[in-house]
Parts: sequence; structure tokens; C-alpha cells
Amino acid sequence: MVQIADNSLTVGTFLYIVCLMPNRDYLGEFEHIVVLALLRLSDRAYGVTVRQEIEFRIHREVSIGAIYATLDRLEAKGYVKSQLGDPSPERGGRSKRFFRVTAKGIAAVNRSHRAIKTMAEGLDLVRSYS
Repeated sequence: MVQIADNSLTVGTFLYIVCLMPNRDYLGEFEHIVVLALLRLSDRAYGVTVRQEIEFRIHREVSIGAIYATLDRLEAKGYVKSQLGDPSPERGGRSKRFFRVTAKGIAAVNRSHRAIKTMAEGLDLVRSYS
């Protein structure tokens, strides 16, 4: 974070804030996992299928509330978009809310993935610390 002691904003500080800081917007671990699940599911991605995909792939139980809270946060950031499907009798006439990853979301997942890969590069992650 940039601290400005005397409340003056120099051109250099302004350029740093505007130009460099947006590139520091990485996905959190769970956001990263949810976006990857959306990409895998393609046009079948809605809350329940995202939850099932995560549980199947990484054996991590997650609540549907955690899925929707994350999807809403990702949508607010512009990383995903949602749209309602057709109402179905099986759901009592309610519609499913389908999600897709935006170009901004793909850039964010790639940026986060590169950061993790770079940090892990050269480490012997298989060794035991016992």
C-alpha cells in the first residue's frame, strides 16, 4: 500500500497507483478454484454443478452458500457473468442461474496461476518436513 504522509500526490505516485496496482489483483484460493470449475463446466455451470465439480476434483466439501457468495463476489469484480435459464418444472418453475467466465476473469485466473507457479518454481515440494 502506498502511504502519503503529507497528503500530497505526486505524478509518480499517481502513476504507480493507477498503472501498477491493478496488476496486483490476484484471485484468492477458493475464487481460483471456482473459476477453474466454471471453465471446466462451460455452459453447464450453475451453483450445484460448480459445487459437485469441486467436490469431485479436489475432494473438498463446500457449502452451496460459499459457492454463491464467491460467485457473487466474482461477478461484482467483473470476472464472471450470470444469466437465468428457462424455468423448469423440476425446480417448481424457478430458473437456474448460469455463470460464465469473462475475459477479465480469464486474465485474473492466468495471472494468479502464473504467480503460484513462479513462487513454487525451484522448490522441492515433495520433501517431508517431519
